[in-house]
Amino acid sequence: MNKRDLLTPIGITLGFIMVIFGIMSNAGFGGMTSFIQASSIVIVLGGLIAAILVNFNISEVKLTFRVTKEAFKQQDMNLRQLINLFVKLSERARREGLLALEAELEDVEDPFIKKGILLAVDGIEPEVINDIMNAEIVAVEERHQRGRAILEKAGEYAPAWGMIGTLIGLVLMLESLTSPETLGPKMAVALLTTFYGTLLSNLVFIPMAGKLENRTEQELFMKQVIIEGVIGVQSGQNPKILEEKLSAFLSEEDKKLADEAAQEEPLGEAANEA
Repeated sequence: MNKRDLLTPIGITLGFIMVIFGIMSNAGFGGMTSFIQASSIVIVLGGLIAAILVNFNISEVKLTFRVTKEAFKQQDMNLRQLINLFVKLSERARREGLLALEAELEDVEDPFIKKGILLAVDGIEPEVINDIMNAEIVAVEERHQRGRAILEKAGEYAPAWGMIGTLIGLVLMLESLTSPETLGPKMAVALLTTFYGTLLSNLVFIPMAGKLENRTEQELFMKQVIIEGVIGVQSGQNPKILEEKLSAFLSEEDKKLADEAAQEEPLGEAANEA
């Protein structure tokens, strides 16, 4: 299940607030107008869009908005719940057979889990299941990498176009050396394009690409756990053994929490019986 990731908009907004605060604390509210220059914005954004169009084909460019939206979502992935699901599937498979698992899939939303269990129900060999599902993992990783590449390249191009705008401004400034009173304002305008490009790169594009990369790693990790679970269910492993095997993927903190919950459970049952 996808949920909104509030940290991304909060982080970007906080970054802009800190920049605005830094400007206003030194130049006052009126100083904000010195940091707004239409021509500098056009150079950075226009050049950035042009470079993206040159670098990528039309199908990849269309991914931009979809990929950007993914940076504002997060998947509700709970490893402990996933382990419990496969323990439950293993228990039913040993009790009623693999064909009984099809009824369990009605409550499963993850298509990767469904695909794996259906392969197991069809009697596919564990090695073949492993190959099929790993091939899908490779395909997912490749798709994510292509989508993320747009943001990564935008992070590279934005400062470069900021520097190009600065060079344009410096050339225009040098042409007016006979008017010393205009040098300061023109120098400030020239530097704004570098400011815009660097800000967009380091606050928006590169951090968003990094978040998408981390999310891909988390998703692929969960898919590896799913593969181990599917093969364990298909091969008829004892549910306790399967649980111990999958628990190896838990972090030390999660293991500690699970142990504490297991120790408290008998106490809770005893209290209920009393």
